[in-house]
Amino acid sequence: MSPLTAATTTPRDPLLSVENLSVAFHQGGKTQIAVDDISFSIGKGETLALVGESGSGKSVSALSILKLLPYPSASHPGGAVMFDGENLIDDDERDLRKVRGNRISMIFQEPMSSLNPLHTIERQIGEILKIHRGLRDEAARERTLELMRQVGIRDPEKRLGAYPHQLSGGQRQRVMIAMALANEPDLLIADEPTTALDVTVQAQILELLKNLQAERRMAMLFITHDLGIVRKIADRVCVMYQGKIVEEGPTERIFADPQHAYTKHLLAAEPKGRPPAANANAPVVMEADNLKVWFPIKTGFFRRTTDHVKAVDGIDITVRAGQTVGVVGESGSGKTTLGLALCRMISSEGEIRFEGERIDERSFKAMKPLREKLQIVFQDPYGSLSPRMSIADIVAEGLAIHEKRLTPAERDARVVAALNEVGLDPSTRFRFPHEFSGGQRQRVAIARAMVLNPRFVMLDEPTSALDMSVQAQVVDLLRDLQKKHDLAYLFISHDLKVVRALANEVIVMRNGVVVERGPAEQIFDRPKTDYTKALMAAAFDIAAVPVEGVSQ
Repeated sequence: MSPLTAATTTPRDPLLSVENLSVAFHQGGKTQIAVDDISFSIGKGETLALVGESGSGKSVSALSILKLLPYPSASHPGGAVMFDGENLIDDDERDLRKVRGNRISMIFQEPMSSLNPLHTIERQIGEILKIHRGLRDEAARERTLELMRQVGIRDPEKRLGAYPHQLSGGQRQRVMIAMALANEPDLLIADEPTTALDVTVQAQILELLKNLQAERRMAMLFITHDLGIVRKIADRVCVMYQGKIVEEGPTERIFADPQHAYTKHLLAAEPKGRPPAANANAPVVMEADNLKVWFPIKTGFFRRTTDHVKAVDGIDITVRAGQTVGVVGESGSGKTTLGLALCRMISSEGEIRFEGERIDERSFKAMKPLREKLQIVFQDPYGSLSPRMSIADIVAEGLAIHEKRLTPAERDARVVAALNEVGLDPSTRFRFPHEFSGGQRQRVAIARAMVLNPRFVMLDEPTSALDMSVQAQVVDLLRDLQKKHDLAYLFISHDLKVVRALANEVIVMRNGVVVERGPAEQIFDRPKTDYTKALMAAAFDIAAVPVEGVSQ
């Protein structure tokens, strides 16, 4: 621990005190120490940030507080978790149920895995209120609506009956936050709560959490890999590396004068550089005119169409070889829908041309011969890779469909070449996705796309779930692949720093329409619309004109 970590940085009367805690996992007769003798404390109304890269032990430490680890394969060789004078490590399940979701709540990182796919949003939030607060149906419904408004869900009345799969990633995360705040906890554990959110909603959520702390003196343990967020919300910081806390101190001191080499590495890790200058004469790979994707709203007994959700409403776009068009905007603005429509994964109206040939009139079956040239890299690498297939089978799957003439040896050689190209050791290709880190899994997803030698690649939030240093590596990789193969990218992201490092042109979307577009340099340095200025303010901590629905 840093020598500058003074005793005065520890709260005098902590609400939570983790004392010399260790966590071990036992599997196949082997024991691995995931958390090694860590100590920290949090006072009422205080925010402590636990930062570090994937695998450093952040989430395991947080899950230990409420004993949510997979026991008995997990154990605590030593230590205590004192909450309001009680050691939670010694509590049985009955006692812990009085604390979980009531006095201590947790926001999990992956909302799609945490929300029940069979229950509506109203039922999932309302269940917490009914169990812990004893509210009846009407009161629970009113409180649910209030919470949904608090976390920035538009038209919450229309969302009550929605299921998780009907919401965007950002909307699902906001539902998780509403559930965690429902019972006004004394301690909120937030495990990467803003990872899936765009920058404006991220600003809203951080402001909301700070306001709730001020009102209720709520303590917060904030787990993240995004140091920009830490600077905005945390009072103190603990830096974790390989299961140990290597540095601790007030946020201002950690950023101004980091002592440990690993802390300095984290602070320096950020996507850097700019894309090469765009060639205005490069051949057009993908273009669309007046593209529309409207989803019908059906009501009544006969399910008649009474209105439409205009997810994409009359957009023109051109993507040239060797260039990147970045698409930015809030969750639900239509970014991903635009990309899926261009790849003909969903129905749409308007002309779509791929390498000069109209493809909007093709049936989905007739699109199959073109699929190898139109590839997608999805946001969640773990969810998009089959857990039952080895890496070799995952990368080779497209070859088995589109290049059937290849012999098994030739197919394997292509897989090896693709893995080498994305910086993965080909000898690991017989392993399964769960045996890789998040950054490695995203490299596998990129290899799966690149093995088919595509011309156009849709990148849907490919770095949002990754550590800052891994983000920078993936950005460099994508830039190198584009230069090598003259690829056309449609890069969808809420992380404007990553977009700035990759995109030649930027399209800003809101509510299905384009509010501003132009060269990346112009959008980032001289934005014209108030909405774009608000996006830049949220991402880069600069002043901007207030915009309705966008927190400053």
